Amino acid sequence: MLASGDDGLHALQGTVERVVFSAPDGGYAVARVRPEGGRELVTAVGRLIELKEGELLRLEGRWSVHKTYGRQFEVERYEVVAPTSARGIERYLGSGLIPGIGPELAKRLVRRFGDRTLEVIEQQPERLLEVEGIGRKRRQQIVEAYAAQKGVREVMVFLHQYGVTPSVAGRIYNAYGGSAISVVRDNPYRLASDIFGVGFRTADRVAESMGVARDSPQRAAAGVVYTLQELGDEGHVCLPQQRLAEAAGRILELPPEKVLAAIEAQVAAGELVREEGHPAKPIYLPALYTAETGVARSLRDLAATPAPFPPIAPDRALEWVEQRVGIQLSAGQRDAVAKVLTRKLTVITGGPGVGKTTVLRCLVEVFRARRLRVALGAPTGRAAKRLAETARADAMTIHRLLKYQPRTHEFDVNDRNPLDADVVVVDEASMLDVLLAYHLVRALRPQTLLVLVGDVDQLPSVGPGSVLRDVIESGVAAVARLTEIFRQAASSLIVANAHRINRGEMPNLKDGGAEVERDFFFLERDSPEATADTILDLCARRLPARYGLDPVLDIQVLAPMHRGTVGAQALNARLQDALNPAGARHTVGGRPFRVGDKVMQVRNNYDKEVYNGDLGRVVEVLPEDDGMIVRIDERDLTYRPEEVDELVPAYAITIHKSQGCEYPAVVVPLMTQHYMMLQRNLLYTAVTRGRRLVVLVGTKRAVAIAVHNNRIRERHSLLRERLAHVAQQPPDAPSHGPKSPRK
Repeated sequence: MLASGDDGLHALQGTVERVVFSAPDGGYAVARVRPEGGRELVTAVGRLIELKEGELLRLEGRWSVHKTYGRQFEVERYEVVAPTSARGIERYLGSGLIPGIGPELAKRLVRRFGDRTLEVIEQQPERLLEVEGIGRKRRQQIVEAYAAQKGVREVMVFLHQYGVTPSVAGRIYNAYGGSAISVVRDNPYRLASDIFGVGFRTADRVAESMGVARDSPQRAAAGVVYTLQELGDEGHVCLPQQRLAEAAGRILELPPEKVLAAIEAQVAAGELVREEGHPAKPIYLPALYTAETGVARSLRDLAATPAPFPPIAPDRALEWVEQRVGIQLSAGQRDAVAKVLTRKLTVITGGPGVGKTTVLRCLVEVFRARRLRVALGAPTGRAAKRLAETARADAMTIHRLLKYQPRTHEFDVNDRNPLDADVVVVDEASMLDVLLAYHLVRALRPQTLLVLVGDVDQLPSVGPGSVLRDVIESGVAAVARLTEIFRQAASSLIVANAHRINRGEMPNLKDGGAEVERDFFFLERDSPEATADTILDLCARRLPARYGLDPVLDIQVLAPMHRGTVGAQALNARLQDALNPAGARHTVGGRPFRVGDKVMQVRNNYDKEVYNGDLGRVVEVLPEDDGMIVRIDERDLTYRPEEVDELVPAYAITIHKSQGCEYPAVVVPLMTQHYMMLQRNLLYTAVTRGRRLVVLVGTKRAVAIAVHNNRIRERHSLLRERLAHVAQQPPDAPSHGPKSPRK
């Protein structure tokens, strides 16, 4: 069917006979379409998403003549129309578009119901039982899958004109259901706050296309929230009002007074919180304000409330536990044990090889002997597993410890139902952001004894705040700093160089020659290209040959930055070709993957119990590219197409993403091109990720820049001041909060 409209666009309705080409991101496709009532196939080109053979399309566009491919129909907008002929319905249902219906079942359905098949599925689903091979369970699956597919497709087509990818459109449908289109039309900026993978710029583009004015209060308010969220991703808990107005103004291209007016309106409406007593008037998202003030309040109560069990004499406990475990503790370790046994809130901190593990084991033995209930937790599954091995006791993630419910996004263990424990030990506490710390401490009884263990000199948490550093510097907790490197660790250049870096000294970069026991190497290369070539050779050939390492499972490349010749993105592409060249290639959710690829989870998924930074491998791509199976921590997990944005290639990852992880071997590019990211704590964190082997590749100048740059990127927060204020006053004194804001 061909027609011409008043706007100069031609209309064409026909059936997709063949998909010639479809870009992985859904941005462009070429299809051969048979017009209704016509014999000659037409070539349709344009933004056509996830086409399936047999679909009936209603297209609007213009005719053109391509110099190579001839006459084409350039599609400007289109919609999917349910096929009406029996042949079209059979092809449509058998295309794999609807989970649970393949070619054979489609043939049986059409044989039974003819051109009324879709009507039966939608309006008379009980009749599906008339078809051989369909029982009640399968009937329900078919009905639900058909309805979901229809809804998702409508949302995909609606949003694709605004540049939203099919996988993100799928998540939007999952979030809003059948009301997705009306929700987006009513307030497109909700996408930025509600949907993972949709930022403010995408939502702003959708809003502009819908006619929202660039100076509208709705847009300004959304831009302010987006700015706070973006800076939260950089670690800030709050932001001084004037700086927030300037930062949001640059993003929105609006004058600061317009943004300040939006901030005032949001504060009045309770959508933002302002700390009125401070000259800088810090602005918070409500959740972060609640978290920061809640952490301060809970730690105040905990530190001031006596323990529910009789005091434990440190001297007697130390004598007993040294005999029990057969270890003579150092003076620093004895001090750490004594502080934990005599204080309600204690931090144990120190670098690698200083005996934190031994102290933890001794403490657990003492608490067990006193028949105390001990709960061990860590921010990630990997850290929890190591804690369990260290303490020789059960340990779990903080989310599991607090019984997080993914459906409701709430913790069953909370201030109304506190954790049933006398002692709580949290390892890798440097990874605690202010939100997770809040949920943890509010779930503790004030009588609980809390021990935070971590290396404060590593990079701070990925999320907002610097909780461990703030607790230490506020004076609210007893702090045990372990500094003595033990003999078994002192022989390791990894440990020795980590401590040298942390002291601001250059690591030992001398060539180790053929020394088999050497575990730290520096390979000097003067250009990014040479550095990248060396890293490929190390991962693919030299390290596996010399140390028997699996090039994918055992070697991890850690890059200071994401972009650039030796950034994680470029190295990933080259390492994928080098380490997994034969992996079967597939497009899932609009993104390319190979079976065997090393991937990393980039957001917490509590349904699957996988967390930001978890590594896995693609083991299978499902038929019709309907998702894939990824093995993470010996569990095979299914990722639907709309979930694959949670995964990224992980042959190379940024150093920030490696927090809390350990790898048999790490390879780290260090070039002066990384200048903005070359910091002491970044290099220190990278070096301490390696268990057996660390190889730095690059220039000595880049190493020196990192070692001598001890400027810690301050994070806007008032937690340290709130805690310090608490530490300086009696438990029953009124708390007026801090007197001055802090960066």
